[in-house]
Amino acid sequence: MDYLNDQAPGAPIRSGIPEHGRIPKYYAVKAHISLLVDELGEGGLLPTERELALRYEVSRETVRQALRELLLEGRLRRQGRGTVVAGPKLEQPLSLASYTEGVRRQGRQPGRHLIGLDRFPCPEAIAAEIGVPRGEPVWHLERVLLADDERVGLESTYVSVARAPELDTGFDPDSSFYAYLHDRLGVSFGDADERIETVLATPREALLIGTPPALPMLLLHRLSRDTEGRPLERVRTLFRGDRFSFTAHLGRRG
Repeated sequence: MDYLNDQAPGAPIRSGIPEHGRIPKYYAVKAHISLLVDELGEGGLLPTERELALRYEVSRETVRQALRELLLEGRLRRQGRGTVVAGPKLEQPLSLASYTEGVRRQGRQPGRHLIGLDRFPCPEAIAAEIGVPRGEPVWHLERVLLADDERVGLESTYVSVARAPELDTGFDPDSSFYAYLHDRLGVSFGDADERIETVLATPREALLIGTPPALPMLLLHRLSRDTEGRPLERVRTLFRGDRFSFTAHLGRRG
């Protein structure tokens, strides 16, 4: 197999060309448009589907398929009736750092839009995870995650009312829940278990985040504990697959 001398780290080998050398027509067009994307830079306006079809001598459906993949990969984004080059993906560390800290480190302004803060008797499944008896009051905090006013995710947090009794009156829903627990309640995070999977958003979730239902999402489940090992919160967060990537530092054990 021949390797490119300027092969970028993490890039597909031979740009995704199979060993038999035959590639789908849409993929060849996608490669050409990718080069155009690099030339235009962030915010650059892409030519119309008709113009691209004429430029590459293919059908508009072939162009449309290439654009769909670049949109799903986060290289492009829709703006009004046009398509523009998207900025780099947000990198969210897999750590006990909050969403707020992760976004700020990249020079973006984090924000949240409150969907609802409800108090209800804790169901059995959640009770077992956050360490309260079934039926005890629990908070459900649901917020849309923002980065520079762009909707990028949806977060659902469950915490017992006993751990945060004045959440409905003493907490600013646009701020960091972690900071509130630490600064106002003196609660520090000790450790957490996380699981990540790819999913499609439900129609309601897609509407709240402002994405097509077919856009892949990164779903993060987190169960956090305080420094004494007691369960603290259960979080379910959807991140846009075209706007987020996750990073982790792995240390040697033993």
